[in-house]
Amino acid sequence: MTALAPSPLTTADPAVVHEPGPADGPWWRDAVIYQVYPRSFADGNGDGIGDLPGVTARLDHLAALGVDAVWLSPFYRSPQADAGYDVADYRDVDPLFGTLADFDALLDRAHALGLRVVVDLVPNHSSDEHVWFQQALRTPPGSPERARYLFRDGRGADGSQPPNNWDSIFGGPAWTRLTPEQHGVDDGQWYLHLFDSKQPDLDWTNPEVRAEFEDVLRFWLDRGVDGFRVDVAHGMVKADGLPDWDGHVAMIDGAEGDGAADGEPIGSGNQGPMFDQDGVHEIYRSWRAVLDEYDGDRMLVAEAWVEPLSRLARYVRPDEMHQAFNFAFLATGWDAPNLRKVIAASYAVNDSVGAPTTWVLSNHDVVRHPSRLGLPVPGSRPNGIGHGDDQPDEVLGLRRGRAATLLMLGLPGSAYLYQGEELGLPEHTALDDDLRQDPAFFRTGGAERGRDGCRVPLPWSAAEPGFGYSPTGATWLPQPASWAAYAADAQDGVPGSTLELYRAALRLRRDELLGGGGAAWEPAYADEPDVIAVRNRDVLVVANLGSAPVALPAGAEVLLSSGLPGDPAVGAELPGDTTAWLRLR
Repeated sequence: MTALAPSPLTTADPAVVHEPGPADGPWWRDAVIYQVYPRSFADGNGDGIGDLPGVTARLDHLAALGVDAVWLSPFYRSPQADAGYDVADYRDVDPLFGTLADFDALLDRAHALGLRVVVDLVPNHSSDEHVWFQQALRTPPGSPERARYLFRDGRGADGSQPPNNWDSIFGGPAWTRLTPEQHGVDDGQWYLHLFDSKQPDLDWTNPEVRAEFEDVLRFWLDRGVDGFRVDVAHGMVKADGLPDWDGHVAMIDGAEGDGAADGEPIGSGNQGPMFDQDGVHEIYRSWRAVLDEYDGDRMLVAEAWVEPLSRLARYVRPDEMHQAFNFAFLATGWDAPNLRKVIAASYAVNDSVGAPTTWVLSNHDVVRHPSRLGLPVPGSRPNGIGHGDDQPDEVLGLRRGRAATLLMLGLPGSAYLYQGEELGLPEHTALDDDLRQDPAFFRTGGAERGRDGCRVPLPWSAAEPGFGYSPTGATWLPQPASWAAYAADAQDGVPGSTLELYRAALRLRRDELLGGGGAAWEPAYADEPDVIAVRNRDVLVVANLGSAPVALPAGAEVLLSSGLPGDPAVGAELPGDTTAWLRLR
């Protein structure tokens, strides 16, 4: 154990890295927002696929958890080639999930419970079954209908080579040639799809595309939604001329947060002429103007895998988006020095444009963070885990996952939770490959396991078939038998359970106003390489990422700690892989 002298409670003023936010700021500046992946949250009609009535029936769980808002992944009409991220109609609900009336009922119930509702928007591409793409197939090259997408002639004497050498993020080429057999077209043009071939990219240089999406925004704003999460927000605009590029784009790309660009942690980002082009900012300025027409502090949050962090901050300038996910934080892993760099750099760049820092550890595209942090190389971010892959240590991963969450929720700013993380759910790492549905698995020939493991239906009731996810017990992906111990009813009211830890953390975060607080490094821990210690208002957040215990200040009141049930009580020292919130006196 390391002796600390003097006590952290009697040292000189700590180094401030973030000043407290405005006391009366808009709700999104410090909100905790819970992501619902509808097909896996709760099934209301028994077909094994989650739906909007199922979500509505479980909103009480989210209100009791203590979150401020719900973000719904896509529920629009779609052939489901990419689990709804291939949208065929942006203004309707897919029958798989219900009806517009079901959406309105969900919105009304959420608002009655004090929960705001954020919906997904997918503007980089549509489904190939969208009416626009079908019209494009019925019209010749150069037509206004084709101009909504990125159609190009091929290279070579006969046009048989793709227009450039770009790869799809899901694997394979990013271009598909029109054929009579597949498309009923024989003019030989190619269309761009950065994702699956059933997700053609829209051409955002076309004013018709821009006008269409502003109308889509208004459609949902008029229904009462509180904001939008924007999918692939760093895409949409491509470099002029669509130049060749010899790099490789992956679902999650970039460094582990230990590099530097212009003195900043690199974090994680997608590179190349198809991403982070300056033209995207003009789009978001126009969208911000649309949202500003409505009352209620409507908001936009960017899914932008951008590096370095100063590039990400450009998305949240005062006249653009309100938030952008901090994927550098997610990607850094279990490494105290690099996490300190990311935290400090995140505050510096976001504070420079007056935006909150938006923390996140898990979502529907990445391995769940308790499993990532339980791998032999913690946080190594594989694109899925399956049979034959390195398997996480489930107990160690849960311990680190809880500690990472308590660190995140103790930091000022906004935070996002992914459904099931409040239960401590691990990744399903033994899912049979013949059950996988992620297009990335098929387009890479199985080289990437894909994202199905983090999308398995939630366990609500330990003793019921399908763990209470569906009234019939049906589940579109199988749940591991071990998930009975993680079921919501098995943890409800159980001291020390992960569910109760999240409830307590969110309650204290709100009571102590931590989301709008300030952040300052605690100097007494400056020489502890494995410790992150942050003062936020009257609370000291101490995270020990090492294996050996460290001393805590004498007489400090422990408000909350992340240790697992059965771990030694936090008192004079803080065990390894544990975070504690302490009262400063």
